[in-house]
Order: sequence, then C-alpha cells, then structure tokens
Amino acid sequence: MGDDLSDSPQAGAAPNFLIAALKDPYSGNLERIQVVKGWLDANGETQERVFGVVWSGDRKPGEDGKLPDVGNTADAGTSTFSNSIRAPELISVWTDPEFDPNQSAFFFARVLEIPTPCWSVYFAVQFGDEIPEDVPVFILLRKKGRSGPRCVSLRSLGKVSRWSKLPVQNWRNASS
Repeated sequence: MGDDLSDSPQAGAAPNFLIAALKDPYSGNLERIQVVKGWLDANGETQERVFGVVWSGDRKPGEDGKLPDVGNTADAGTSTFSNSIRAPELISVWTDPEFDPNQSAFFFARVLEIPTPCWSVYFAVQFGDEIPEDVPVFILLRKKGRSGPRCVSLRSLGKVSRWSKLPVQNWRNASS
C-alpha cells in the first residue's frame, strides 16, 4: 500500500503519481480525487496541504481555488439517491507542484463521492419514523483513505422533521 520513493531514477525530480478510482457499485458516483501531502516544517511541526487532482464534470475552480457545489440527488424522505450527476470513474496523473527533494513528506489520495443518505435515514424510512433534528441526514463527503466518512445535516435539502422515539438504539454509531 505504500513505498519509499528515496531511490528515484531521476535524483531530485518530483515523483508522478497515477491515481485512479472506480465507484462502489452500491454507492454514489465520484465527485473528485484529492492528494493530501504531509511534512514536518523547520520547527518540527506537522503540516498538511490538500491538492485537487481531478474532478468530475466541467466545473472549474473559482478565484478562491474552490470548486462549485457538487450537486445533490439524495432524498431524505425516501432514503434514495440518483447517480445522474458526476462520474463513475476518475483517473489522472499528479505531480507535486511544491516538491522539495530535501524534505521528507508523505502523500495519500482520497476519493470523494456525491452526497448519499446516512444509514440513520435508511433506518428511519424502513421503520416509518421521522428523523430527529440532531441526526445527520446526508453523507456529503465519503473520504476513502486515511479519513472516515463525515455526515452533515442539511435540513433544507430533504423532507426532515423531528421524531419522538427511536426504534434503533445508538444511531450515532451506525455505520455510514
């Protein structure tokens, strides 16, 4: 899964990384691939920087360097989503634009998917209950690699209301 790039055939040259991802057949299409680079600065403090490698569609980063919104086909009322946006596969070659051959660094790629309903939403629909205010509704970014998925409540994107009782215990620990 990893390698030491210290024996480069071209001493001092920045390495090239071929990065490819294929969507899970049971999950959302791919939104983008990022590379996270980490290193120790002159004070011995850990630093990280995220680089956009490739993204789906014809979006272009704005002046702030950020991509426009990914879009959302997830429906909290039915716990469904559509793969009508973004891409089933992404592939690119990436070279570190800030490469320093005298600096030790690590790199990992992460793949982000389109928003999909959290497991708590699937359970609520299955059991005929409403979704509580404090329970995340959509997984906005499923990060594959070092990071796990993060859920964010977006109440304006789906039909969401409060519920009075939970048929399933420990909703926050349900796997997303």
